[in-house]
Amino acid sequence: MTRSYEEELEFLSKKSPNCWTIKKGFVPNMKVEGVFYVNEMLEKLMFEELQTSCKPGGFGGFLPGVKQIANVAALPGIVGKSIGLPDIHSGYGFAIGNMAAFDMADPEAIVSPGGVGFDINCGVRLLRTNLFEKDVQPVKEQLAQSLFDHIPVGVGSKGIIPMAAKDLDEALEMGVDWSLREGYAWAEDKEHCEEYGRMLNADPSKVSMKAKKRGLPQLGTLGAGNHYAEIQVVDEIFDKYSASKMGVESVGQVCVMIHSGSRGFGHQVATDALLEMEKAMKRDKIEVNDRQLACARINSSEGQNYLKAMAAAANFAWVNRSSMTFLTRQAFAKTFDSTPDDLDMHLIYDVSHNIAKVEQHMVDGQLKTLLVHRKGATRAFPPHHPLIPVDYQITGQPVLIGGTMGTCSYVLTGTEKGMEETFGTTCHGAGRALSRAKSRRNLDYQEVLNDLAAKGISIRVASPKLVMEEAPESYKNVTDVVDTCHMANISKKCIKLRPIAVIKG
Repeated sequence: MTRSYEEELEFLSKKSPNCWTIKKGFVPNMKVEGVFYVNEMLEKLMFEELQTSCKPGGFGGFLPGVKQIANVAALPGIVGKSIGLPDIHSGYGFAIGNMAAFDMADPEAIVSPGGVGFDINCGVRLLRTNLFEKDVQPVKEQLAQSLFDHIPVGVGSKGIIPMAAKDLDEALEMGVDWSLREGYAWAEDKEHCEEYGRMLNADPSKVSMKAKKRGLPQLGTLGAGNHYAEIQVVDEIFDKYSASKMGVESVGQVCVMIHSGSRGFGHQVATDALLEMEKAMKRDKIEVNDRQLACARINSSEGQNYLKAMAAAANFAWVNRSSMTFLTRQAFAKTFDSTPDDLDMHLIYDVSHNIAKVEQHMVDGQLKTLLVHRKGATRAFPPHHPLIPVDYQITGQPVLIGGTMGTCSYVLTGTEKGMEETFGTTCHGAGRALSRAKSRRNLDYQEVLNDLAAKGISIRVASPKLVMEEAPESYKNVTDVVDTCHMANISKKCIKLRPIAVIKG
């Protein structure tokens, strides 16, 4: 069965200026509705894609990301709605920018690796400094080179943190506590990490030797793709009180943003789990609309094994970002002939983008324990939530939204409305507009470099093709994405940052 553009539209309704609903029936077996958030510009892009892609292809023939939201709404045990954030684009199983929550009390409820992603706990952390742009500009090239020299980058990069198999198992179990013990983190870093940088259900014995072999040489490495370390300058402050609680006092202050995840280790954990879950689905007769949504009952041995291995990969990612923070502090200290402490290089916060966690939320007036999948989406808890640090109890959780190479990034804060509407979740970045292959075909390497130079942005990159793949034109406008979340009040704008130097794999 195929449907026309007009027939597809009948399943979509505009709930508010920034929120659309996908009604049940858009794809088969939907148990809940879907929703997605857009502003005027993102909505226009979406409906242009709808018109060009409504051709034979069955249910939900348009906009792969929206069809994926609907397919997730058909998974067993889902509660509330399947939610798409404004940076949504198609991914493996779940769209990137899709979150969904499953009732832990429902024996049918599932966990799906496609709802976490292959780069488990890909995330962002932000460090502040007491430096200003005027301090950095004279040594900007030297500082960029120092960062590039200190942090191993690129596809095959190997870490410089000494690590044997026993150390890796301890790091997988302990997360940031391992970094603290080994001297690669400051005590207060832990307070400013989501989950305090450690998932307690991690079990290294549930991780394959293949995953461990891939992870062992990669700790403390940036990797490739959209991962980066960026020297940024505060460009605008929207909420002075919240910014000051984060140690950001004025425009021009220098910060450092690090975006990376669990590297090949997390990828292998996801791959291993998907193979196991395909067998579990046959055994338990679980049916899904898309075979990429391979899943297992939460309480099955496959579901529990995946959650324990995923937690180990999440801990790996926190140790990875902690190790790169250590190297960043060294690079700055060397360039400015100072100490990281004297440069006030404190961690503002560290957020996760690809993770599934047990949380308590209100559903239809009842408090329920849920397994919340966030893929390409950020937790954004409101003020006074017990799981956010004491420092941010009044402001709400800091939310870090990384821009694309050469564009601005944002710090947001969580809201009560977000807690009610999106299980305390908001966007995670700009979201791709062009595939990597299309970016390489359409964009010119030298032109992208010239554009960055014209904006005063230094760049160090391990692979030239990444310059085209990660160019701003390859992504949606991050300001549109952030403004949508702000206008929908699922998170609030706090700080805007602009890059002055970018380190990429």
